[in-house]
Amino acid sequence: MTEKILILDFGSQYTQLIARAVREANVYCEIQPFHNAIVFDEHLKGVILSGSPASVNEDEAPNVDIQAILAKLPLLTICYGAQLSAKNFGGKVEKSNKREYGRAQLRIKKEDIIFKNIADNSQVWMSHSDSITVLPENFELLADTESIPVAGFRKIADEGHSLHGFQFHPEVYHSSEGKTMIRNFLVEICGCSQNWTPASFVNETVAQLKEQIGDGHVIMALSGGVDSTVAATLIHKAIGNRLHGIFVDNGVLRKDEFQQVLDMYEKIGLNVKGIDAKNMFYDGLAGKSDPEEKRKIIGKLFIDVFQIEASKMLEAKFLGQGTIYPDVIESVSVHGPSQTIKSHHNVGGLPDTLHLKLVEPLRSLFKDEVRKVGLELGIPADMIQRHPFPGPGLAIRILGEITPEKVDLLQRADAIYINGLKEFGLYDKVWQAGTILLPVKSVGVMGDERTYEFTVALRAVTSVDGMTADWAHLPYEFLAHMSNSIINQVRGINRVVYDISSKPPATIEWE
Repeated sequence: MTEKILILDFGSQYTQLIARAVREANVYCEIQPFHNAIVFDEHLKGVILSGSPASVNEDEAPNVDIQAILAKLPLLTICYGAQLSAKNFGGKVEKSNKREYGRAQLRIKKEDIIFKNIADNSQVWMSHSDSITVLPENFELLADTESIPVAGFRKIADEGHSLHGFQFHPEVYHSSEGKTMIRNFLVEICGCSQNWTPASFVNETVAQLKEQIGDGHVIMALSGGVDSTVAATLIHKAIGNRLHGIFVDNGVLRKDEFQQVLDMYEKIGLNVKGIDAKNMFYDGLAGKSDPEEKRKIIGKLFIDVFQIEASKMLEAKFLGQGTIYPDVIESVSVHGPSQTIKSHHNVGGLPDTLHLKLVEPLRSLFKDEVRKVGLELGIPADMIQRHPFPGPGLAIRILGEITPEKVDLLQRADAIYINGLKEFGLYDKVWQAGTILLPVKSVGVMGDERTYEFTVALRAVTSVDGMTADWAHLPYEFLAHMSNSIINQVRGINRVVYDISSKPPATIEWE
């Protein structure tokens, strides 16, 4: 098994960024809530304590037994974690005169392995309202900034393992050499070998799948998306055609996508059956305009179709899913189960009556890691680089009631937009793009005739993982070309607008 770093989460908005920084150093890591018991096995090489919106001076402040961890492993503590370690060993943490937020210059006061290859006055990112004002005995100052007395410190090694603390956030983009500091902790202090690569993941996972599945059969719903395709390819590599894929046309896929995806699956050798269920979905969605109701109808009908197909494959005892790591960690908060989980999500939803055991080969990977594994598996790059597409498809990009006529309008407009992004070399520069059909008609003029037709909104965002997103600053010339092309080629649409909202406060999808 691969060596591992454990990240204890105190509820910081940046915890996933810590994990990503560790993974980018080719070291495997896992996030778990701070209150979960730590399993100290031979694969665990070190522990990182995250930041938190809480204050260490609150009565119910989150806490862990830092001394117990140090007795077994090296520890890196960040922001709240650093304050907690200082307080627990007898130091002082006090409310700052003002909230310290933003860029600062790190002044290195003492050489230390954690700052190997780090320049003095390196830029770091602060985000805290408390500050460490007095370090405990047997701790020494490593760095400060112009405005705070303790920006970096270490516990003088007397017994146990090393403890380092940063008041700043090395994991964020604005800490220019922060990832080098994290790498120093992983390699120089924890002794990690940095051997967790896409190739090693494929080899280990295929071996695990062979052991888990044995001579059994797996049934799996495929969406044409990156996650399910990579998961299916891994399973297929392990068991061949004993993987039975099902790809359902729910009537709200993109233009020609059903056949294109089936052709692609055939090309990469997957055993997939296509099910044309458009009319069943159109009947179920008729007259429904509430977005949540549309999502639930699509989810239920998909399960109905899947159950029908699963009942034909009695030999299948396993269910394959494309669950990825954000799906797993976002379903558990540091304060217990999350209150809100997406109603159309691949973590669950299929009935227990199927009596199938789960196979989730990607549940430890972030999205960008899934893509790297897909390329390692030889899946075509144009498939791997596809934009994310919502589970309910165009149903949540048609605001209001769904009809076959509206789906056709949106499919044609969206195809022009997506193909245009590719032709202009813009597709790979945005994280996700799509067209939204609005429940709004407006007056237009074409030739000598007045028209009264639909409006579409074009949406394109830049993002790393979809948790936050900025609207993509597409060239005016491109947007003008898209507007003209859609209006001229899609009868029924006479107005095109561009969405310049970021997430937050808006969401990427409109529904």
